[in-house]
Amino acid sequence: MKIGFIGLGHMGGPMAANLVKAGHVVKGFDLAQPLLDEASSKGVTACASLAEAVASVDTVITMLPAGRHVLAVWQALVATVPSGTLLIDCSTIDIDSARKAHEMAAEKGCASLDAPVSGGTGGAAAGTLTFMIGGEQDVFSKSQPIFEAMGKRIIHCGGASAGQAAKICNNMILGVSMIAVGEAFVLGEKLGLSHQALFDVASVSSGQCWSLTTYCPVPGPVPTSPANNDYEPGFAGALMLKDLKLSQEAAQSAGATTPLGAKAAELFALFNELGNADKDFSGIIDMLRQQSGGTA
Repeated sequence: MKIGFIGLGHMGGPMAANLVKAGHVVKGFDLAQPLLDEASSKGVTACASLAEAVASVDTVITMLPAGRHVLAVWQALVATVPSGTLLIDCSTIDIDSARKAHEMAAEKGCASLDAPVSGGTGGAAAGTLTFMIGGEQDVFSKSQPIFEAMGKRIIHCGGASAGQAAKICNNMILGVSMIAVGEAFVLGEKLGLSHQALFDVASVSSGQCWSLTTYCPVPGPVPTSPANNDYEPGFAGALMLKDLKLSQEAAQSAGATTPLGAKAAELFALFNELGNADKDFSGIIDMLRQQSGGTA
């Protein structure tokens, strides 16, 4: 297929490169020249403008920071691409913006999908992302080869904006569970329990969760976790805060009560304010430890 890819950052760049590896012709655009250069080195055709990137393509994929960016770009897209072009947004954005993007596409006569991802930069590079997809079933079915080039798990969650809903709910769980795991390790330290002993018990018991077994926030038990690399981000604290804020906006709009989600958003806001926005979100354990008057 001929694909236009808008947004070639830490996630979008590797995703576009994997599309090239799968045999698709990919034209890319980003405002940052270094990102264009990097994508070009991976086989993406670097374009000087959005219009150039989406000319004569079958599908356009966007991977952008926030809802306002998506709506601005999609406004330009629907004014540029012909009807019948498939528009896919892989950003993580608010529900209202996702629905507006679908409406814009429909008015143009374009099929559309919201398809946020889970798996971080490592998953983007390895092509092992999970896609949570909202949109019409037939559009989803026809688009699966595109997603299979970039991920391992492709899940149709329902109609327009259902993918964003699933992503927001999932990441609220993630934020809450990482705080809980961090608190448990800090308590274990206070009680004289080694990190490895707590991991060995909890990882095979009722405390088992992804935040523990895959992304353990202390060095040692899971060698590939960011804790072993001074919390260099696979998923930065700023991004976790963004997603938790989205969850709270959605909860307020839907009339749902999410007290743990709200508290997690409060704690990650403090984590960011303390200068950790660019650290991996699992590094919040250091903040929890400091609040307990301890050191690792």
